[in-house]
Amino acid sequence: MKEILFADTHHYHGNVDERFIDLAKQFSRLQDARSHLGGAALVVYFQGQKVVDIFTGKKSHEEDWQSDTLSMCYSTGKGVLATLAHILVSEGLLDYDTPIAQYWPEFAQNGKANMTLRHVLSHQSGLFDIRNMIDEAKEMLDWSHMLNVVAVATPRFTAGQGFAYQPLTYGWIVGGILEKAAKQPLSWLMERYLVQPLALDGAYFGVPEQELTRVARLLERPKVPTSPKPSTKKHDQPRKASWSEKLLRLSGQNPQDFQDAMIPKGMRGFSFFSDVGLQAAIPAANGVFTADSLAKVYAMLANKGLWNGQQLIRSEVFEQLSTVQSKARDRVMPIPMHWRLGYHRILTLGKATKHGFGHIGFNGSGAWCDPDRELSFAYTHNFNITSATGDYRLWGLSQEALRCADAALTGRKGWF
Repeated sequence: MKEILFADTHHYHGNVDERFIDLAKQFSRLQDARSHLGGAALVVYFQGQKVVDIFTGKKSHEEDWQSDTLSMCYSTGKGVLATLAHILVSEGLLDYDTPIAQYWPEFAQNGKANMTLRHVLSHQSGLFDIRNMIDEAKEMLDWSHMLNVVAVATPRFTAGQGFAYQPLTYGWIVGGILEKAAKQPLSWLMERYLVQPLALDGAYFGVPEQELTRVARLLERPKVPTSPKPSTKKHDQPRKASWSEKLLRLSGQNPQDFQDAMIPKGMRGFSFFSDVGLQAAIPAANGVFTADSLAKVYAMLANKGLWNGQQLIRSEVFEQLSTVQSKARDRVMPIPMHWRLGYHRILTLGKATKHGFGHIGFNGSGAWCDPDRELSFAYTHNFNITSATGDYRLWGLSQEALRCADAALTGRKGWF
């Protein structure tokens, strides 16, 4: 707390509209004391204009963060993949409620004949159990193999009969549907329907080799010296439950569901930040973006699918994608998510966003839009956070972005 209160409020590079200067100061306060351990970027669009574009800290041990630095954003990419799906629905290439098997016949196996894109986008498929689908995490590097894996997989419950967040399987299912329906590779679809129309400066599910030098790498936390402990064989000792597992149990959820959804076997030998991990297509978990690309995707959504005179998403499609499918309890996530079609509610420290939506990532990155305020937001970084529900910095920055927008719109920032 002391580090934040007495932090440098101008520890960043870039440009800020005066109406959002308090957001830039908060960004600086939150990064100042730790900028040698990593870097971060923040971009905000308001009423169709970029009003914040700032960055700070380290891209790697040797390099500073730059305006075009790419960041591995984990599940934040789910919202981008969903947006691509909505554009293809608008193009008439697929439909939310047509059985997936009509586009992808092999997918009908093992009780999935009636599963739809709507079920998957709203996490009602029952296909969340990655731990029992593959034997080794490294299998995730093989796109074709993983499409076959989800095609033959058996859901844990009948589609539409429950909600369970799909942390990893989501990307292969949705990506596979898009490829089968459009008869084009996912990378081609991204370029044609998102990157080119929005003039994005970096958005990948599978980073091209020539772009790897732009990616911020994970900086390891400094090691704290500890006293030697008596040697014990790890496999002989029962693993202690983490605080998050204890919280899940107290809430009535089953920690095994969380583990089955989140942690494939063999993850100790797998890194999303390795070159092979970055170059693989694992769309639910390894989307790589600049903060500006994320914010611009959501700026288009904040404008209900319209950008620079192009109607990328039809109004009737936007109405569906932004509608909450249910507020029922999720079997995997420990907090209410209010799933839309590929997005969840905005997590703030108080401000209400009735029609806002977006997606956060495991490391505390996140992007969202609020059509009511014509506001979009993206925050990326390479700090070692590893939290399933984001990071307090993301929640706080989201809150302040909304407060600044309200001050511009109504003359009053407010807290709620």
